[in-house]
Amino acid sequence: MAQKYYVHDIAQTSGDHEVHNQACSFLPNVENRTYLGEFNDCHAAVEEAGKYYTKVDGCYYCSRECDHG
Repeated sequence: MAQKYYVHDIAQTSGDHEVHNQACSFLPNVENRTYLGEFNDCHAAVEEAGKYYTKVDGCYYCSRECDHG
C-alpha cells in the first residue's frame, strides 16, 4: 500500500537528508520537510529525494531497509 513520503530539508551531521514516511514518529516539522509523493516503498522515495539532494538515506525507524547507517 502506498504511503506519503517526505525528505528532511536539514541534513544530519553525516550530510544525509533522511527520508521518512507519513507515520514516522521522527517526521520533521512541516517547515523542515519536502513532500516527495506516494510510493509503495522507501526505495522509490529515496530515489525521488535524490532529485533534491545529493546525499539521501532512509530513516532508521520508518524506512530501515533504505537506511545505510
